[in-house]
Parts: sequence; C-alpha cells; structure tokens
Amino acid sequence: MSDFIEKTLDDQLIYDGAVVKLHKYTVALPNGKTAYREIVRHPGAVCVLPLTDDNEVICVRQFRFPFGRVLTELPAGKLDSPDEDPLEAARRELREETGAIAGKMTYLGDLYPSVAIFDENIRMYLATELSFGQTDPDDDEFLDILRIPLDELVAQILRGEITDAKTQTAVLKVAAMQK
Repeated sequence: MSDFIEKTLDDQLIYDGAVVKLHKYTVALPNGKTAYREIVRHPGAVCVLPLTDDNEVICVRQFRFPFGRVLTELPAGKLDSPDEDPLEAARRELREETGAIAGKMTYLGDLYPSVAIFDENIRMYLATELSFGQTDPDDDEFLDILRIPLDELVAQILRGEITDAKTQTAVLKVAAMQK
C-alpha cells in the first residue's frame, strides 16, 4: 500500500474563502514523475437522521444554489471550526433546523462525499428519543420540515428522487440496521 503514497513537493493556496480553501499541490508520484492536485479544504460537517417513535424521518427541504433547485435532505451543517466536537455540532444543527432534541445520538460513521477533490468529512448520526421545541435556523436558511416514513424515504432514494449523498448514505445505513 505504501507504494501508492504521493509526496507533497509544493502547496500553493489559490483561494481562501469563508467556508473553503482551494490549494494546488505539486506531488511526487510513486513512479517518480510529478503531478498536480487541486484540493478544496473544508472544516467538516455533520448530518443527522432524526427518527421518530413512529419510524418517520424528519427531513428538510431547501433550495440548493449549485443545482438551482429544492432538495430533500437530512438536517446537516458545517462545523464552526475544524476542532469543534462533531456530536455537539450535530445536536446544534438538529435543534436549529428541526426544533428536535435527541435523547440518544448514535454515530453512524464518516462520509467522504467527493474523495478526488474535497477533504470534507461528514460525520453522520442517528437521533432518537426525540422531543421538540422551536427551530432556530441561520439567517440565510429557509427550510420546510417534513416527516417521511423510513421505508418511503428508502423507496424515494431507490427511485432517484433523493439525490443528496449524505441523506442517501445515512438513510440506507439506518434501514439496513433495522433489518
């Protein structure tokens, strides 16, 4: 496996934005040649699958600018900093977006949504034993909250109606865990 490792020769910061940073790396390949890698650096994110006692998943619908349309997704958000505790970020995002507070949070694993160009790591959680209060979305978030039975959400994923990677992954993991 160590034969595949690429060594960084140069790191050039191309863009330093509010959410992401774009780096251009010059790397030494295992065969001795050099190549370039453009990597978008991201502080990380969380996503939460809130599951009610009736086996319904609380989802949000929101406009996603890169795709120019409204998508159905699980509650999610970026870490405020790379060293923020992901579990606390997951609890925060769940409450802000849905008003839900989880009595139990179960870690579902990590998701690397685009391994060739992003270093983003989305930590996924299952939230159960839910109680509900007020939502508190960010100033730039406009959300509809809906409840979808888990089995129906799986069917929507399989029909290609749910296209968000984190939602697909977390929903299919939880559905498999229930079998």
